[in-house]
Amino acid sequence: MHELSITRNIVAIASDAAKGRRVRTVTLEVGALSGVMPDAIAFCFGVVSAETPIAGALLDIRKIDGRGRCRACGSEFAAAALYAPCPCGSREVDLIRGEELNIKSLELEEAA
Repeated sequence: MHELSITRNIVAIASDAAKGRRVRTVTLEVGALSGVMPDAIAFCFGVVSAETPIAGALLDIRKIDGRGRCRACGSEFAAAALYAPCPCGSREVDLIRGEELNIKSLELEEAA
């Protein structure tokens, strides 16, 4: 379950960025083709964030669908898997979306 170590890194990055302020919301983007299970991140988040500036924060996970662009015909299409072929049949495909794992934003409390 590599999601536990990923969640630890998310909490560490967000805690550092907060610079001592309390974090209200952490917004993540998780691509459908990233190999990361959003439900597992959500499951681990509360435990990993306990006793950190992130404790009690809302975790907002935004799932990003996979998209590919065919090198043969130039069309863009929904890619449900890493090696999904283009509808034209070509396997010369570049993934243009869906592999993300980003901390998109943090909502922080104002400093006193």
